[in-house]
This record gives sequence, structure tokens and C-alpha cells, in this order.
Amino acid sequence: MSTGREIRSYDYVNRPYASVRDALRANALAIFQSATKAAASRAQSVAAELHVDFGGIGVKTDIHISVKEIQEEAGDANSTPSVRLLLEWEAASMPGLFPLMNGTLSAYPLTATETQLDFFGVYEPPFGAVGKTMNAIVGYRIAEVSVHRFVSDVAGYLRQGLA
Repeated sequence: MSTGREIRSYDYVNRPYASVRDALRANALAIFQSATKAAASRAQSVAAELHVDFGGIGVKTDIHISVKEIQEEAGDANSTPSVRLLLEWEAASMPGLFPLMNGTLSAYPLTATETQLDFFGVYEPPFGAVGKTMNAIVGYRIAEVSVHRFVSDVAGYLRQGLA
């Protein structure tokens, strides 16, 4: 991770951890695509759409999401099992105008029938010092809302798709 702005969001899926883990391991990109209502998928990257309403103004952009690595811990008497997807996303067109996000989407059991999704990421605002100033005014809030929406969309899709 870089020295950019940190962002965190979480949601839960009322399905067993093993079902959520298996779905994410099998085809995370298709889940992201379906969850965000995107139109196109690729082998190692997917076009998806992040969208937020901020002050009555809709902001949206197509993004390319890449799963860089999937890590899994089986868990033992002292820890819970988890799966972590190392992600990167950037705007599909004109990426220099939007932040580059590097993050980890983790899933782990809360109970026998509930799974937590936890996203932690770092993003770099575009435009150097000017971008950092804009980010301080409004950019961070837009990034925070879009990440929350992404995690909520994925959790909602898993809740319905694994029923």
C-alpha cells in the first residue's frame, strides 16, 4: 500500500463463510461485475461501475477492477479462517482524472451463518497537490461513499446469489 488516503468499509452476508469464500475464490470478477451492474468482463480485469450521489449530483465512472492475489488462512484454535482478495481499480477511461485504489476485500465468519466483508484500501488522489486539496474538500467523501456502495453491492449480491 502507498502513502495515500486510507478508506474502510464493511458489510455482512447472511450466508456461511464457506459459501462466500468459495464464491469469491471461484469468480470474484463476475461477482463484482454482477453486483455493480457492469456490462463487460475480462479474464484478469473487469469493467464495473462505481456511482454515488453527492449533494444531488450523480458521479459515476466505469472502472477496471483487477484481482492481484487471493490469500486464504484456514484458521486454528487462536484465529478465524479468512480469505483476502488484493484488489486494484482505476477509471476505465481517463484514469488520470480519478483516484487509483489499492485495497483488500476480506471475508471471515461472524457466526455459523453470517460472513463479514471488510474492505480496507488506500487511494491516491489525482493532480498532485491540487488533487490533495480537492480531496480534502470533497474527494475523500466521494471515495468513501463509492467504496461503501461497492461493498454493499457485493454483499447484497452474495446474499441473493447464494440463497
